[in-house]
This record gives sequence, C-alpha cells and structure tokens, in this order.
Amino acid sequence: MSTDTRTVTEFWVSSGHHMTRRVDGGGLAVTDEMLLAYLARPELVPPDEACAAECELHALLMKEPRRPVTAAMIAAIKDEDARENWQFMIGFRDRLLAHPNVEAAYLAIVRDGARGVPPLFLNQLVHLVMRNALDGCEDPFVLRAAELLFRPQKGSLKEGSLLLADLELVEEFEAERNALLSTSPLAAMMGTDAMGEIEVMTDATAASYWSRSDAFSMALNLGGDPRSREALCRALETWIAHMLGVETAIAAVERIEDADWRWFVGLDAEATAIGNRLWRGEAIDPAEQSRICGLFRLDFRDPGAMDPKVAGKPVYLIMALTEDMILRVKPQNLIVGLPLAGRRAA
Repeated sequence: MSTDTRTVTEFWVSSGHHMTRRVDGGGLAVTDEMLLAYLARPELVPPDEACAAECELHALLMKEPRRPVTAAMIAAIKDEDARENWQFMIGFRDRLLAHPNVEAAYLAIVRDGARGVPPLFLNQLVHLVMRNALDGCEDPFVLRAAELLFRPQKGSLKEGSLLLADLELVEEFEAERNALLSTSPLAAMMGTDAMGEIEVMTDATAASYWSRSDAFSMALNLGGDPRSREALCRALETWIAHMLGVETAIAAVERIEDADWRWFVGLDAEATAIGNRLWRGEAIDPAEQSRICGLFRLDFRDPGAMDPKVAGKPVYLIMALTEDMILRVKPQNLIVGLPLAGRRAA
C-alpha cells in the first residue's frame, strides 16, 4: 500500500515561479510581478527617514517597474548605503530585462563571471530556474537533492554516513541552542545537537516533503543512501539539459578509474581547488581527500555535443566540503566548465 497521500504536487512557492510564466522555448519571462518582488525587498523599501529622492524613485518603480532609471536619479539619493543598493538593483534589473527570459539572463551573467551579482541573487535565480525545470517532478528525493544547487548545506557524520542539512536552518537551530544553554543549566548538562533536530529523508518520510518544501527542513543522507546520490545525479542532468540543451548521463562513482582522465568540473570552490591539484599530479593530504563528498562520472548522450579534443572520455564532477563542513555548490561551474563542442560553454 502506498504511503503517498498528497493531493497536489506544488513545491518551492518561495522560488516565485507563480509570479512569472513560461515563454516559447520553455524559459521563464521576466514579469512585472517578479520585478515588484525585488522592489519589495527590505533593502529597497524606503525607511521613514529616507530622503524625498529615494521615496520618489521607489514610488515610480512600483507603478512602472521597467521604467528607465538614470544615474542622476540614483545620485540624488542622500544615504550612501541606499545609493549603493539602488545602483546594484537597477543594474541587476537591467541585466534581466536585456534578455528574452530568466534562463538567458542567468547564462549571460555567469558567462560574464557573475560580476556585481552576489551569491544570494544567483541562488535565487537558480531556485527559480530549477523550479521551472523540475515542474511536474514526482520524486521528492530529486527535489531535495536539487536544493544543493541553490541552498548552502551543513554536513555532519552520523554512523559513518554524511548527512547534509540546510545551512540556514542549522544556524537557526544553533542560535536557539546557544540561547537555551545560556539560560538552562539542565540543557547544558544534557546537551543538544542542531543536526539531531532535523528529520532525515527516507522512503518513510519522503512524502512529507511536499508540505514542507519551502521550509528546507529535511536532511539528505548523501553518504549512506544510494537513492539520494542517484537523485542528485538526476537533478544535475536536469540542470544541464534545461540550461544548455545537452542530454547527459551522470552516475556516482567511488573513484576515478581512468588513469588518463582528461576533464573535470569542480561543483564548488573547494572541489575545484582539490581537482586542480590532482590534475597537476600533486598529492593531496588525507584531510583534503576526506572532504570530497561526491564524485560523479558524466557522459554525453550525444558524443557530437562534446569538444572533439576530449571525445570518448568521461567528464568527472567533484564535490567537496569546506574545513567547517559546509557545502556551497556553484551550478554555474557546469555552465562554463563542461567541454562542449563549438565552445558553447565558454
């Protein structure tokens, strides 16, 4: 008997996908509603003490979010921090509006080195794009694994297996824990574990993901559950297919079997650094090696999509934790790092 009692397949409402719409080709339009959501951010809503120029600019854009904004309009804002926020926001808005859809804007931003765009905004775009790409997905394991592409994770070891939990959630639990320890001698004696407060996704608990997807409140047993690793492979395949139009087959592997391996992509900064040292034939110490939390083999389903210089060889994907057990996946590395024919990844 199935334990799946959900009646809807809605998830990730916080991505803002309901404020946009699909356009020809499957991408998402940059809508007025999406722009208004950015204008409603606390950094941009004028406080009571804001100057008249800031209040006027915000009011104008709330009526016409695509209205051209001149440098003089921003320069007239008296508060330095507010000016900086508006310079960034208008620059970001204009980059979005310069492209036919969100996906094209993201591609242009990361191919330009993501200059001037903080990781928070990149993650928000990935969240929205992945919600579009995974629309209709019926597997909560794939959805939970896809969170790694836009939500930093905190790792912990439990019975020898690596668990990944949402970093922001863990930090909230730790703040509550520290506050409790400072006021409760009993709690200090008994001890509490922030990771222990987070439920792990299993076959028995996965159905609850649908009602809590925006809470990001389930841990992923990446180290001890093959289904979790397979789910991450499917999420990565979906990202590549949606953004680059290239079909791949990705599988988790224990080690690089090919002594003549030709190409790798680090899925995060730590993995890129470790991979570069391996590529140069340098030794890595056991501590670095222990931080590698994912190793995957990627094959192109159409060999013609691959750069002829590495044709016939797999691409290896490496994922690693920082020294303090934090994982920050950078999905843009797949955009710019895969060896595609015709330099489509450049």
